[in-house]
Amino acid sequence: MSTASDLVSRSHRLGADPKNTNYAGGNTSAKGTETDPVTGEPVELLWVKGSGGDLGTLTEAGLAVLRLDRVRALVDVYPGVDREDEMVAAFDYCLHGKGGAAPSIDTAMHALVDAAHVDHLHPDSGIAFATAKDGEKLTKKAFGEKVVWVPWRRPGFQLGLDIAAIKRAHPNAIGCILGGHGITAWGDTSTEAEANSLWIIRTAEQYLVENGKKAPFGREVAKNRALPEAERRAKAAALAPTIRGLASHDKPMVGHFTDSDVVLDFLASANAPKLAALGTSCPDHFLRTKVTPMLLDLPAGASVDASIARLKELHEQYRADYTAYYERHATADSPAIRGADPLIVLVPGVGMFSFGANKQTARVAGEFYVNAINVMRGAESISSYAPIDEREKFRIEYWALEEAKLQRMPQPKSHATRVALVTGAASGIGKAIATRLAADGACVVIADLDLAKAQEAAAEIGGTDVAIGVAVNVTDAEAIAKGVQEAVLAFGGIDIVVNNAGVSLSKPLLETTEKDWDFQHDIMAKGSFLVSKACAPVLIEQGMGGDVIYIASKNSVFAGPNNIAYSATKADQAHQVRLLAVELGEHGIKVNGINPDGVVKGSGIFAAGWGANRAKTYGIPEEDLGKFYAQRTILKREVLPENVANAVSVLTGPDLSHTTGLHIPVDAGVAAAFLR
Repeated sequence: MSTASDLVSRSHRLGADPKNTNYAGGNTSAKGTETDPVTGEPVELLWVKGSGGDLGTLTEAGLAVLRLDRVRALVDVYPGVDREDEMVAAFDYCLHGKGGAAPSIDTAMHALVDAAHVDHLHPDSGIAFATAKDGEKLTKKAFGEKVVWVPWRRPGFQLGLDIAAIKRAHPNAIGCILGGHGITAWGDTSTEAEANSLWIIRTAEQYLVENGKKAPFGREVAKNRALPEAERRAKAAALAPTIRGLASHDKPMVGHFTDSDVVLDFLASANAPKLAALGTSCPDHFLRTKVTPMLLDLPAGASVDASIARLKELHEQYRADYTAYYERHATADSPAIRGADPLIVLVPGVGMFSFGANKQTARVAGEFYVNAINVMRGAESISSYAPIDEREKFRIEYWALEEAKLQRMPQPKSHATRVALVTGAASGIGKAIATRLAADGACVVIADLDLAKAQEAAAEIGGTDVAIGVAVNVTDAEAIAKGVQEAVLAFGGIDIVVNNAGVSLSKPLLETTEKDWDFQHDIMAKGSFLVSKACAPVLIEQGMGGDVIYIASKNSVFAGPNNIAYSATKADQAHQVRLLAVELGEHGIKVNGINPDGVVKGSGIFAAGWGANRAKTYGIPEEDLGKFYAQRTILKREVLPENVANAVSVLTGPDLSHTTGLHIPVDAGVAAAFLR
């Protein structure tokens, strides 16, 4: 096995266990010798996890490969800690070969430490020692001479020099605790480095278990005890639109909800307010969670209305406090403030809401705050929690190198941060719409009568950070409310509602029964009304605008044969567009409709008998129905589900931000259905 592949395997093993390190946290390295393809001479190289990678999913392409002689030569030109950031750019001149990842800020640590293999990790147990008030004393007590304490220093070239010096001064040490930060371990072989890393982590865990206080967060506060699950989740769903709107004051965010025991137990404790106010410590934590969360200071049993009113007050104070924090520490060359809204919102008895530019970022922010809770528990159990000071947090959060990393990120897609709920989305037009919106960057909720098919469609589109499937019978207000609740708990809220669920029976007037009439009107006219009514409060409360789209039909304006019930209900939907465009416009919510025609391919309606009936009406074979519809159009083109999805994308995208009350024909041109 090559040095690089062996390093990737070790990284995967370490990254697979969240007890060892958090997502995208830490880095690993290996040193070895290869033949220089230019000189034919042996050259000593460093393979190290590149900037922004994740140990659990690392590939060889995610490694930076550098010449060790050139990296070590940087020691002779190092201008000092005040200019250490310049050394990151210098790493580019030490790279070996082509391709590979950009070197991270921790490259110096791996290069300068005199060991063939080095691991830098962020285990909760290790950070508990790193953030304990008397962490240095506890480190010696728990680990003896095998692990050395390193006082807090911002990651960089100087920290690499410091750790290298410590290893030289302590030849029997296998690693160190980095104050306020994490752990670093080393070894002569990959196996030895991994074993040393795990020994430090497991020894820290064991020490906390054997010596820690039983109630490190203090007594349980009865009024903040977790609500019963159903009540808890209902309250979370009721609060979610408000909280997402607050977190999106400066820029739109996607949300994630967590009600794990770790979070609920912390929020029920007496010391939670004090500890939350101290903020997180490990740079990986607060870069994703902000330095402090916003904590609702009302008991679990507080009403939704009282909670909303207080959350809005706390948000104003949070923004003022965060702005003051920025202004206290910003210098002339600091990056501009990135927004003053919270990324973590804690609600006693209910749980934690976390936010980010996409679902994965929001979820990971929540995971990082769970890490922070675990760190606080560990530190409080053996000492008292003492994170790095505010100024040092600012120097990390508004570090020019972090800003440069953010600027290198790709531009967001047209529908990034938006959450779409699409009814009847397990097949046909609905599935095509959901697929297109997800490709545009949206999170999508596949709402369908058939839960299994909805979940299958969601899985095809992407993982749960992109799409989820929910069971929704659009004729049942209670089922719709449950689906909306699942949507807001999954993604924080809803921005786009697509009323697509439909069905049809092709019959002339004299053969259309009252049951036929009610069946179609209940699903489409009544169903669209119920879905819009259930989603509108979420859209309004968020205060972020939004879109409601009705998939109507050419038949809403065209008097086709033998479909009285279908065409009448489509006309009902078309007029709902006009009515709701007027009513919801004051909230910045646009309402538009699409009138497709002849969408045969992939259509659930056509497959369920409508196609056979229409083919019989027109006197053609059913398999030729799509071609028949195409030939009667002006453009002579068959209309596909993707064509309808394209129209939804445009209507809900940034280019038609000032358009509401519009019906767009997607029928390849049917003159009789032209809107007048």
